[in-house]
Amino acid sequence: MQRVAVVVFPGSNCDADTLDAARAAGSDAYFVWHRDTDLQQADAVILPGGFSYGDYLRSGAIARFSPVLRAVTTHARAGGAVLGICNGFQILCEAGLLPGALMRNEHLKFLSRPVRVRVEATDTPFTGSYERGEALTLPIAHGDGRYVADPETAAELEANAQVVLRYVTENPNGSMHDIAGVCNPGRNVVGIMPHPERRNAQVLGGQDGARVFLSLEARNATQHAGDMRAVDGRHLRV
Repeated sequence: MQRVAVVVFPGSNCDADTLDAARAAGSDAYFVWHRDTDLQQADAVILPGGFSYGDYLRSGAIARFSPVLRAVTTHARAGGAVLGICNGFQILCEAGLLPGALMRNEHLKFLSRPVRVRVEATDTPFTGSYERGEALTLPIAHGDGRYVADPETAAELEANAQVVLRYVTENPNGSMHDIAGVCNPGRNVVGIMPHPERRNAQVLGGQDGARVFLSLEARNATQHAGDMRAVDGRHLRV
C-alpha cells in the first residue's frame, strides 16, 4: 500500500476529492498542511487543485514558498513520485520542479467542462495503467491553464517524450503543442491540468481518471515483486 501525502494550501478546494480518489485506489492517503515540513514517510505526494493563496500574483507563485515545498522538492529530487493537478501543476512549474509555465487562458475566460485528452506517456508513476494513445474524457476547471515554454524547452519536451497528456478534438486554453500535462526528465514528477479525481467513478460520469491513482498501487506491487526477487532468487514471492 502506497503512502500518499495530499498537500493542503490555503485556498485548496480539491484536496478532499483527491484524498478520496487515492484511498479508493487502495492507497494510505492523508493530508499534509502547507506549513508542515514532514511528509510522514510518503511514497508519493499530490498537490491538488484549487486557488492556493487566492492565486495572488500568479497561480502557484506564493505556494511555491510554503515550508512544505522544501520537503516536496527533497522528495522529488530523491526520485519520489509527485503529482500536481491543475493548481498543483502551476505550483510545480513555479517551484522549478517542472519546465514551462501556466498562463491565462487564450480567451481570458475561466473554463469548467469535460475535455478529451490523449495519453502520450505511460512510463510515469501516474500513467502506468493506461495505454499510450488512449483517449480519455476528464474535466478541467482553470483560468490559467495555457501551457507555455521557450522553443528550446518545447523541443526538449517533445524529443524526450515528456508530454504526458495532450488535448485532442479541441485545445480549450491555447496551450502550445496542445499540451495538457508534462513530466520532468526523471519522469517521477508529473503535472496535469485536467482533474482525474473528478472522474474516477461511474457516479461522476465515468472512471477515466481512476487509473491515475491506481497506477501508484500497480507500481507499488511491481516494485514489491522486484524486491522479493532480489531477496531470494531461488524462491520467487510474487
